[in-house]
Amino acid sequence: MKSFKHNIKDELGLHARPASVLATEAKKYSSKITVTANDKTVDGASMIGLMTMALKHGQEITINIEGDDEDNAYAGLQALCQESV
Repeated sequence: MKSFKHNIKDELGLHARPASVLATEAKKYSSKITVTANDKTVDGASMIGLMTMALKHGQEITINIEGDDEDNAYAGLQALCQESV
């Protein structure tokens, strides 16, 4: 299992567009990807799940990745988060 922490960079928080981008990236991998913040964990491939977390700018999330392609998923998700989430 791999995991990393990330602070939400978008000024509007994790609204529809960044949630969609994150979920779309998570769906590329067979590994189980979860996002945890504020004692709540959701499926990283669920845009609706991500949006229900109501994450604001600057809040910290933890992305957990477990599965056969976790190394690739880790690299892809970390790059995405640095760019746009």
